[in-house]
Amino acid sequence: MATYKRVKQGKISDVIAAQLEEMIVAGVLVPGEQLMAERDLALELKVSRPSLRSAIQQLENKGLLEAHQGGGTFVLNFLGPSLTDPLAMLLESSPNTAQDFLELRLTLDGISAYYAAQRATEVDRELLTLCFESIEEAHKDDDPTEESVLDADFHMAIAEATHNVVLLHISRSLFSLLRTGVSLNRMNLYVRPGSRGMLLQQHKAIYEAIMAGDPDEARDAAACHLKYVIETMQELGHEEARTEVSKQRMERYRERRELAKKQK
Repeated sequence: MATYKRVKQGKISDVIAAQLEEMIVAGVLVPGEQLMAERDLALELKVSRPSLRSAIQQLENKGLLEAHQGGGTFVLNFLGPSLTDPLAMLLESSPNTAQDFLELRLTLDGISAYYAAQRATEVDRELLTLCFESIEEAHKDDDPTEESVLDADFHMAIAEATHNVVLLHISRSLFSLLRTGVSLNRMNLYVRPGSRGMLLQQHKAIYEAIMAGDPDEARDAAACHLKYVIETMQELGHEEARTEVSKQRMERYRERRELAKKQK
């Protein structure tokens, strides 16, 4: 006859920790977000404050949460800002790094748009609609700074709509790079007449394909958008290099003219 072991009920703190960890992994609680005050969260979960405190300590030890003395408890970016922070600085100073990031986005954004079109819920579609309409509003108001911020939010909303937690957390860990990259790209692209309207139309194509539930069209639209950005950035880089050479030639010409005048 089989011998059964007694089923042990888990500690309340372990159950709380598991629930909070699941919310972090699923992307419900996002990096940088502050948890409710301890008393309020304990009431919300219907648990004692000591049990909640013990659960938070467990998640701190795992690197998922960080408690600030007297300042609340925050969700950490557990995939590693030690990687993304230096890359964010490189994006601002190195054109080659910015190009590499755009190539990475060409892959990630295409995959994200594909799965978002397949898996987006009604709530996801509602959020995407809010994001896209906000971009349109900023575009009408001629507010490029706000438009850049909303651009990044739109792409993150797409990543969330994939319901792929690995893809979501990779995207979230690169969120600072996405914000920096988007702003940097737009500042350079704005010198090209018609580029803002082109970018808006490309985002609209991605949005409409996802809303229509067409994965292939969504992926193609995302690829078209990133290829446009990459190619335009390359062209602008060539133009900038040619302009710099022209300036150097002009400076040398002036120096020769000044020297010729002195020798007369």
